[in-house]
Amino acid sequence: MGTTPSTPAPAPEGAVETRGIEPVPDHERRGRVRELFPTWVAANISVLLLTMGAALVVSNGLNFWQVLLVAAIAAAVAFGMVGVLSVSGKWGGAPGAMLSRAAFGVRGNYFPGSILWVARFGWETINAVTGAYAVLTVLHLLFGIETNNALVVVTLLGFVAVTYVVSGLGRKALNVCNKYSTYLFGLFSIMVLVYLIATMDWDAVFAKKAGTTAMVIAGIGTIAAGGISWVPTGPDFARYLPHSASGKKIVGATVSGAALVLLPMVLMGGVMAVSNPGLAGRNTDPMSFLGTILPSWLAVPYLITALVGMVLINSLSMYSAGFTAQTMGVKLPRALAVSINAVISLVGGLFMMLVAKDFIGQFIAFLTLLAVSFSAWIGVYGVDMARRRKLAVRYDAASLMNTGRTSRYWYTGGYCWQAMTAWAVALVAGLCFTKVQWFTGPLATTWIGENGLGWAATIALAAVVFAVLPAARETVPAAGEGAPASADEPSAADRHPVEVN
Repeated sequence: MGTTPSTPAPAPEGAVETRGIEPVPDHERRGRVRELFPTWVAANISVLLLTMGAALVVSNGLNFWQVLLVAAIAAAVAFGMVGVLSVSGKWGGAPGAMLSRAAFGVRGNYFPGSILWVARFGWETINAVTGAYAVLTVLHLLFGIETNNALVVVTLLGFVAVTYVVSGLGRKALNVCNKYSTYLFGLFSIMVLVYLIATMDWDAVFAKKAGTTAMVIAGIGTIAAGGISWVPTGPDFARYLPHSASGKKIVGATVSGAALVLLPMVLMGGVMAVSNPGLAGRNTDPMSFLGTILPSWLAVPYLITALVGMVLINSLSMYSAGFTAQTMGVKLPRALAVSINAVISLVGGLFMMLVAKDFIGQFIAFLTLLAVSFSAWIGVYGVDMARRRKLAVRYDAASLMNTGRTSRYWYTGGYCWQAMTAWAVALVAGLCFTKVQWFTGPLATTWIGENGLGWAATIALAAVVFAVLPAARETVPAAGEGAPASADEPSAADRHPVEVN
């Protein structure tokens, strides 16, 4: 049985962030909404978006305007959810994995938390492999160095090590890196756009026939999957915002930051695929195509800038993974907890690059499973947020840290059975609608499965089931049984048992 930790709160934020999963007190909430914009720009600086955009043309058979439509809708839907759920970060001042205890119970949260943690391993592995391939491509373009197993190990180890260092520094360092990487990547992306405009056969681009509506819908799901994976992470980057921060501005900064990169990257990939259809079919190396489409003087600096972006993407992911690890009971400071993910991404990356070698196929399969696994959590968490907003019930800082019976979020034996039921039912149903190279669910041939909407069905089912089940009751401990309800003056709703979940 857990207890309320007695360790003092870390010192205020410095160059290296020392705060872990404990909620940020109001006097340290000095963040600004505008800081979220470069954060979500950096979170999307991935050359893999070019490959995914190419796949929309080659595999889905979409034309220019359909690719643009898919990218726009995917960015709005996926990062709209990221922005909305990020608002809970300013409400509770804690990471999403921690706030999730209020919905699932202090013990029940281990179940969805473990799924989210494992999914983070996969995402970080994909990013590490992509970064290593980018380094290998630059070495080949500049020095003619051919790839070999020893070089693969060295480049992957170097990428993971740099990622680990940057993520260990914390929020302040990440914000600075995100800001300047946004400027650099934006500059080189404009140069690539200008080059493509000047050299592409635009008659061939616009002459391509439109694909089917089914393929448009499926494409939206594929592109949105990457954004959906960031939803549980959103509160992590909003927890330093003051309570007065505008929720609408949080959503706006999140969506606009992501769309600024996602739209042109996916569209550029689609345009490149018209002249080089093999772009979407490279099973081993998703980066080397840039050396054949762009001249070296442009491909090399663009890849280097993108490499910085991929380091930041992985750093943001590892940063949040450290919180998830602590929430799961890992007794290490956040920076050291990140090391677990670093080691796993290194081992997984070596397997993908040296053994499996079917990178693109595994990447699409992983994205599909990632979207479903995160979606069950999103549906439950979103309903919990809506109820808290309606009843004006804040997250209780002491109870979030307390994993014992005196926690407000103990429910029944530490579990909120309503949330657990909704999550489990939706997760199983979502997997039934899923078809990837590893397995095919029994409902994968239905309209939902064929159109790649398993993730949307999962969110809807989790939300509906959780909403219709009897609401659980949060119980405030009797006087003397637990720690104070909050560092802030509790509202009237905080002082009495209320139905929230």
